[in-house]
Amino acid sequence: MSFLNNLITGISLGSVYAIIALGYTMVYGIAKMLNFAHGDVIMVGAYVTFFATGSFGLPPVVGILLSIVVCTVLGVVIEGLAYRPLRQASSLAVLITAIGVSYFLQNAALLLWGADTKVFTPVVPTGSLPIEGINVTYASMVTVLACIVIMVALTWFTTRTKMGKAMRACSEDKAAAQLMGIDVNRTISMTFAIGSALAAIAGVLLCSNYQTLMPTTGSLPGIKAFTAAVFGGIGSIPGAMLGGILLGIIETFAKVVNTNISDAVVFAVLIIVLLVKPAGLLGKTVREKV
Repeated sequence: MSFLNNLITGISLGSVYAIIALGYTMVYGIAKMLNFAHGDVIMVGAYVTFFATGSFGLPPVVGILLSIVVCTVLGVVIEGLAYRPLRQASSLAVLITAIGVSYFLQNAALLLWGADTKVFTPVVPTGSLPIEGINVTYASMVTVLACIVIMVALTWFTTRTKMGKAMRACSEDKAAAQLMGIDVNRTISMTFAIGSALAAIAGVLLCSNYQTLMPTTGSLPGIKAFTAAVFGGIGSIPGAMLGGILLGIIETFAKVVNTNISDAVVFAVLIIVLLVKPAGLLGKTVREKV
């Protein structure tokens, strides 16, 4: 039974990674940039929910919705102020800017809310449901269900809606998309808005499962989610989900063997996968025309 319990824990953790990775993979797939501040948007979303439900006594649903709104606006502001002026700059300049935005958000949270670790009250009912002798927590069930619903909704959005098709067009060729009348800046802003909204949901689910919150809460999960996105094939929505869940399972079972080496095992597996399949599990190798 311990194997099944660990498997469920791994799938739950992997679902959080998958939701975060979906934000990474959307931004990279369309804007072709790595938003390393994404993990810190997770932290902001968790703090908003924490204070909304704790200090102001708002219902959990209202706290989550408020968190989504704040993070969506934050994502659009970050894109407009930090990334849009660098649209034609080198990838290194964008990468350094993303790291700078990440540290700015962490230090802003440190000044606003302090360095002490806060106990996050779960927004989902506590307790567990016994299934075939295994106790599955409600938080785990909600996390996995949220991941599945989000992936299905994003897949539908990108394939069936006008904005989704505009995003795919920008992903293929921004110049050609602009010639066809697509507002590239608006499309990229919408991508950041969606990714940041997903970060808010991921932050709430992450803290509901582990119940701790601090200014650096989103840093390591953000890096691991980026790893999951690369693992599954960055730019692929199903790949982000697959990579996140596999990563969560690998990390959980590695902790059973030795807690100190779990992170090393995660990144070692990533290296092995990329050596065998450089584009990731579901990624496609794109040939660049010269």
